[in-house]
Amino acid sequence: YVSLANLEDIVFGGWDIFPENAYQAAVKAGVLDEHKHLLPLKAELEAIKPMTAVFEQAYVKKLNGPNVKKGTSKMHLAEQLMADITNFKTTNGCDRLIAVWCGSTEVYRTPGEVHSSLAKFEDALRTSHDDIAPSQIYAYACLKMGVPYANGAPNLSVDTPALLELARKNGLPITGKDFKTGQTLMKTILAP
Repeated sequence: YVSLANLEDIVFGGWDIFPENAYQAAVKAGVLDEHKHLLPLKAELEAIKPMTAVFEQAYVKKLNGPNVKKGTSKMHLAEQLMADITNFKTTNGCDRLIAVWCGSTEVYRTPGEVHSSLAKFEDALRTSHDDIAPSQIYAYACLKMGVPYANGAPNLSVDTPALLELARKNGLPITGKDFKTGQTLMKTILAP
């Protein structure tokens, strides 16, 4: 038996291409009823403000937002994410962190030579290779900082030899392929 952390012991944060706080974003999304579900949590949600995000239009064609990092290379963007992780952990007094990719589904690209080893991946980050997606930059930054990573979208994200190597090297768990996978599995089992 392993007890779960109390909600009071958990701090939420993240990156987003839109600058609105979590309350504003939830109201805009319209998934939950504002008066019934969101207003009771307004103060807590308003306190969650996104950090500037790593974003590349080529990977998510129908989105564009102003809250985006600028960098000289994809490695520079990864370094900015690592600085965000360090700052978040220090500012919030966190003992440990866990990252869950909840971003949009990216355009699929077949893994290439740049994904074949950690050394090649890091070289490709330095040269801003087109085959390195934003989700992979996040995964790399998290794994370099000792943060376990869960992928909640059908992106390659950590599903490459390079990032699997980094996870093994740092003894970190990685998981996920898509939040809807379990839902689809249940529908295929129960529906018939």
